[in-house]
Amino acid sequence: MKTSSKTLLGGVLLAGSLVLAAAPGANAQLKEVRMMEAGGASGDSIEAGYLKPFTEKTGIKVVRESPWSLGKLRGMVETGVITNAIVELDSLAMEQAKALNLIETLDWKAINPEPIFDEARQEKAIGYQYYSTLMAWRADAKPVKTWQEFWDVKNFPGKRALPNYPTYTLPIALLADGVKPENLYPLDIKRAFASLDKIKAHVSVWWEAGAQPPQLLKDNEVQYAVAWSGRVAGQKGISYTFENGLLDLAFFAIPRGASAEQKQAAYGIMHEMTVAKNQAVAAQVISYTGNSPALEPLLPQDRLNEFPTTSANKAVQSLPEPKWWFENAELVEERWQEFKLGL
Repeated sequence: MKTSSKTLLGGVLLAGSLVLAAAPGANAQLKEVRMMEAGGASGDSIEAGYLKPFTEKTGIKVVRESPWSLGKLRGMVETGVITNAIVELDSLAMEQAKALNLIETLDWKAINPEPIFDEARQEKAIGYQYYSTLMAWRADAKPVKTWQEFWDVKNFPGKRALPNYPTYTLPIALLADGVKPENLYPLDIKRAFASLDKIKAHVSVWWEAGAQPPQLLKDNEVQYAVAWSGRVAGQKGISYTFENGLLDLAFFAIPRGASAEQKQAAYGIMHEMTVAKNQAVAAQVISYTGNSPALEPLLPQDRLNEFPTTSANKAVQSLPEPKWWFENAELVEERWQEFKLGL
């Protein structure tokens, strides 16, 4: 993933606002919008890949603000002052926003998308960017191919770094215990924590920021780490594999109560997010990929293994079930805190 926060998904919360600069008269037009997005290289990729062509076509300037916040989205909707045309959400936050009735049902005819992966086309959000959580290791360490090997500290000696986010760590613990990816959900929480008990003594760092795993590996503080793909892809001295990785999506949605002009602008931006050539531009900024099945031939062919949704990498990963996480969030968080107290 791109950045970090202390939400269950370990995802980032995005924040932003919308500004209307209207010309005098009855036919005032939208001149500028603000969007909530993740910031950093991810935000820069949005600018280069999607906002630039949108502005060139419409003349509407898009101002980015970060990080996003579900709380800010809720505040806008509850006060009726919709200052954002479009907001980014991770997959769990999207489920929360849906349950709280914070986001609009999308008009896909207005978006007029080019072909995209099925899971990216949601009733109330568009999945625009894929990222992966995977196993990584120092190039001079013994390579691992499976989560069982990652858990095998006897035959693959070295210190480990795991994310301080149960939404990543619990599924990985189950995969390490032999659960097949297609059988992960509903998660067997008891079994997952039993699996974690087997490796916790060898975990030197429970990381919270995506920048930590590659730095820990480079500094030789750990030899093996769970990492976000965009953080380790192309990094000298670090090896990784997408095998049995956790694939996930970041989404964009429209706040409930947005004006017709705001929705029109948001739909225009969303359309640009379905264009394969735009996604190829975004992928030059950060090694995450967009929602188009036609993207792979447009990516740098000598770097295909860096990207989560190439045909080879997408096929060996599994997607989460955000609704399960939303429905079980309190239970999981309680058990997670109990586990952390016992470390």
